[in-house]
Amino acid sequence: MNKSISIIIPVYNESESIKNLYVEILSSIKDKYQFEIIFIDDGSSDNSAEVIKKIAENDSNVKLIRLYKNFGKADALSEGFHVCVGKYVITMDADLQDNPSEIPNLINKLDEGWDMVSGWKKDRKDPLEKRIPSKFFNKITCFFTGVKIHDFNCGLKAYQIKVVKSIELYGGLHRYIPALSKQMGFSVTEIIVNHRERQFGESKYGGSRYFHGFFDLLTVLFLGNYLNRPLHFFGKIGLITSILGSGILSYLTIGWFNGVWIGDRPLFFLGILLIILSFQFFSIGFLGDIVVKLVGQNKNRVLDIFTKGK
Repeated sequence: MNKSISIIIPVYNESESIKNLYVEILSSIKDKYQFEIIFIDDGSSDNSAEVIKKIAENDSNVKLIRLYKNFGKADALSEGFHVCVGKYVITMDADLQDNPSEIPNLINKLDEGWDMVSGWKKDRKDPLEKRIPSKFFNKITCFFTGVKIHDFNCGLKAYQIKVVKSIELYGGLHRYIPALSKQMGFSVTEIIVNHRERQFGESKYGGSRYFHGFFDLLTVLFLGNYLNRPLHFFGKIGLITSILGSGILSYLTIGWFNGVWIGDRPLFFLGILLIILSFQFFSIGFLGDIVVKLVGQNKNRVLDIFTKGK
């Protein structure tokens, strides 16, 4: 029992599942680890909070965090990450589809030296209309982020405490935690986990999450690649528009020297517009670099400091 773990569970209208989930978690970890179970009630409209309160009254290891309204899974996880204290952190969904018996397997994988372990629902017990888009989403995300795992959005994950204290979640970024972790320099792997059919209620996610997920992916890619060097991003766009604009105006200038009137040609105005846009993109990039420099002056990047003891 020398290992301490924090289990973080976002909850949104899962009152029928909570008791069974709590019992299964206890049977999986009791007498093996020091633990805390943190339920985050994400604005549930049923009696999920009351069910958790009754459990917490009889078990001091259980904590309840209630949010003002339904902010979303990323915000719920973020609140749990802020308060958790265990050496290892486990996240899982509250719908009983994630199997708590996998927790020791995830922790054993962390003990091999990995910073984060993501579950892979290889035999996923969901309808076909959810599995097919999910496979497409995972392949696209793997390609663009370079994280070689099969299942980015599995709720069952394990982390070293330093990982969850280093990443910031909002919007729909919970889908990209493996990518965010890798961008921070942490090692990421996955293991196959048991996935079960939903017993109670219905899924809280509709088809719109794939639409939103595309923009979240752009956010992850931009923040990961260009957050500390915005001029590299906006400068590339500015350089392209500058080359196009200069090419157009050079072509028209040659024509003008040969007696071709260019004052009323749409191409002339396009060339001027592209040149103006290039200056704007360069200016945005320079301003972004200035902001990054000013913010970075007080940013702590030190992980550890070792000195020779006296």
